[in-house]
Amino acid sequence: MDDASTLIDVKEYPDTEVQKNRVLTLEEWREKWVDGKIGFHQEQGHQLLKKHLDTFLKGKNVLRVFFPLCGKAVEMKWFADRGHCVVGVEISELGIREFFTEQNLSYSEEPIMEIPGAKVFKSSSGNISLYCCNLFDLPRVNIGKFDRIWDRGALVAVNPGDRKCYTDIMLSLTRKGFRYLLAVLSYDPTKHPGSTCNIHCLEKVDVFEERHKSWGIDYIVEKLYLLTEK
Repeated sequence: MDDASTLIDVKEYPDTEVQKNRVLTLEEWREKWVDGKIGFHQEQGHQLLKKHLDTFLKGKNVLRVFFPLCGKAVEMKWFADRGHCVVGVEISELGIREFFTEQNLSYSEEPIMEIPGAKVFKSSSGNISLYCCNLFDLPRVNIGKFDRIWDRGALVAVNPGDRKCYTDIMLSLTRKGFRYLLAVLSYDPTKHPGSTCNIHCLEKVDVFEERHKSWGIDYIVEKLYLLTEK
C-alpha cells in the first residue's frame, strides 16, 4: 500500500514541497463541523462511486466495508441497505450524530475502553458502527479486517507527514482479496496547499466550481482509483 500511495502522490502532486508541511489539527477539523464549513460533504452521495459500484463490490454479498474519515457520508447508508456491514471512523461527534439523524436511523452509543474519551455509535440494526476518535488511535481497538475500503478524500485530508502511517493502518485492515476505492483531487498545489497494490484509474472528472475560485486555483480534477491485491 505504501508503494501505491507513493505512486499516486508523485503523479497527482508533482510539487510536493508545497504541501508536505501542511498541518491541520483535530480541533480545527471539529471546528469545521461546528461552523458548517463542510463543503466536502456530498448530500446526494458520490456519483463516481455510484457509477462504479458494481466494479467495487464485484457481485459479493455481506461485505465488511470501511469508511476512513467518514463524516456523515450518505454512502454508508447505501451499503447498509444492501446488506453490508459498515464501519467508519470520524473525529467529529457532531458529524456522526448528524449522519444518524439525517438518515432517520436510531442508534446507541458506548465508550471505547481502549481509547479514553472516545465513543462508538451503533445503529439499532447493528450493521453500522461509527467510531468517534482519532483514526491513528484506531489500531488500539480490534475492529477486524475489511473486504472493501471506500476512501473518498481521506488520504488527501490526512496531513502529508502522516500519510505513511495512514497507509500502514489501511493495509493492516484489509482482508485477502480486498478492493480499495480511492478518490483524490488534483490541482495546482502552488496556488492552494490543500491536502502494495494494483492501481487502476477508473475515471477522471472536472469538478471545478465557482466556490473553488476563492482558493486561488483555476482547475480541480477528481480521480477515482481502484486498488486491488496483487
